[in-house]
Amino acid sequence: MKMVKYSYLCTNLGFMQWINSLFAIHSAMQTVIVLSLICAVGLAFGKFRVWGVSLGVAFVFFIGILAGHLGLSVDARMLDYAENFGLILFVYVLGMQVGPGFFASIMDDGLRLNGWGLAVVIVGTLMALLFAQITPVGLPDMAGILCGATTNTPALGAAQQTLQQLGLPASGAALGCAVTYPLGVVGVIVGMVVLRKLLVRPAQLKSHPTHSEDETFIARFEVVNPALYGKNLAQIKQMCHTEFIVSRIWRNREVIVPKSATTLQKNDRLLVVTDQNEVDAVEILFGKREKEDWNRNDVDWNALDAKVESRVIVITRPELNGKKLGQLQLRNTYGVNVSRILRGDVKILATYDKRLQYGDRLTLVGEADAIDHAEKFLGNSVQTLNEPNLGAIFIGIILGLALGAIPIHVPGMTIPVRLGLAGGPIVVGILVGAFGPRFHLVTYTTRSANLMLRKLGLSLYLACLGLESGAHFFETVVRPEGLLWIGLGGLITVLPVLLVGAVMLRMSRFDYGTICGILCGSMANPMALSYANDTLEGDTASVSYATVYPLCMFARVIIIQMVLMFFL
Repeated sequence: MKMVKYSYLCTNLGFMQWINSLFAIHSAMQTVIVLSLICAVGLAFGKFRVWGVSLGVAFVFFIGILAGHLGLSVDARMLDYAENFGLILFVYVLGMQVGPGFFASIMDDGLRLNGWGLAVVIVGTLMALLFAQITPVGLPDMAGILCGATTNTPALGAAQQTLQQLGLPASGAALGCAVTYPLGVVGVIVGMVVLRKLLVRPAQLKSHPTHSEDETFIARFEVVNPALYGKNLAQIKQMCHTEFIVSRIWRNREVIVPKSATTLQKNDRLLVVTDQNEVDAVEILFGKREKEDWNRNDVDWNALDAKVESRVIVITRPELNGKKLGQLQLRNTYGVNVSRILRGDVKILATYDKRLQYGDRLTLVGEADAIDHAEKFLGNSVQTLNEPNLGAIFIGIILGLALGAIPIHVPGMTIPVRLGLAGGPIVVGILVGAFGPRFHLVTYTTRSANLMLRKLGLSLYLACLGLESGAHFFETVVRPEGLLWIGLGGLITVLPVLLVGAVMLRMSRFDYGTICGILCGSMANPMALSYANDTLEGDTASVSYATVYPLCMFARVIIIQMVLMFFL
């Protein structure tokens, strides 16, 4: 009997030691298990909806706070590494995703987007100054509350350095940031939900393209302009400045795949792909537009003629990455026309000067044999698209961190400003996504791979952030000044979002997704961006986030130093 009890005791002791090694004893394995558990539980609970709202990946943050409060912890250095790596991975891959359309967005609306983003920054800063005057909270502590409410740790670092140079303690700023940070993360989501419930019109929920390349338009025209009779397409292109592609010509009962030397005759009917803004100009050029709608998703292009086929071919030959479409000579070499380029969800007019990227889908029009030959040249190996070029991602992260570490000296500022761990990678990610193909760098990732990398990085970041905040969160809240700090931080988070968001909804022409991206970027809040992406269609939130994030983050770092130097 004693042997049985002893064996039972040893078994229990061994079981407890095993559990202890998994969750309590700091090690690499224990760190992975704890963070994985937080992410798994948070993602599971994030699917539940309350009053029609689900937090998605954002719920990982709350599970992290709960785990920290219950006593779970991991090695501090490993926690710091996992948190920073998750944030870096998220912002870099996000930059790569929005890079192809980023500069077109800057050209169209960049000034307005950043103007509204800076408005959020200024309103929050003015509120912090006002609260420092009318409440018992001093400006050094209020600086930390402002940094936490806007989830901006680079600004906190700048504030601490400024306070130390002024001979003042910086511990209050750090504590104020720690207390208000969790509500700062959630407050932006609360503000967006309130705006959507109370002020957003149904039309504003529809995603609007941020640049003209997403507005290709197909129409059929009849040639009744005598000035075009007997002229070939190359001559006509030289006569006008309008961009268009002629993919088919109907002449009598014959369908022709045109080349540059193809001449037009009276009453030829042309299937033309152009920019939506150029439709009227193309109609004036050719003379008559037919009313049939060729932009429906259910058009069967291969039923138009038995000899002419339309097929989508994917560029999977790495050596074609970065080349201009005109350099391929597809029309003269293979007798096929490229009518459109599909890059992600963006439809691009296939003009000669368009630079191609690995993974672009080209719509080829021509005879079946001709398209078969062109397909061999372009690759069309869809299987290879499932193998993302991870080397380019890691090289980009290295370059992003190097850029983020460069000190930028601003006149009048005693402390240099840096883009930091988040600012540098997102800038390089945008540049790589936009210009990588020009240097023959393969940056293509499938949409699902891009989304997985972003969610993996954000989940790690939020799990670490919650675990770090949860250890002392509740004990700080019950301190005499804790609730006051949290209340002030909540107001600094939510009110600028509501005020500026409401004005944008009434005065600007932006859709709600773009407005959400501006609000999230100006508050440096990737979790709120993830919520916006999960609840809205399209990528407008991500594009506007990436547009305003660098400047607003940079502005907050400078403004917090100016406030402390001029008002203390």
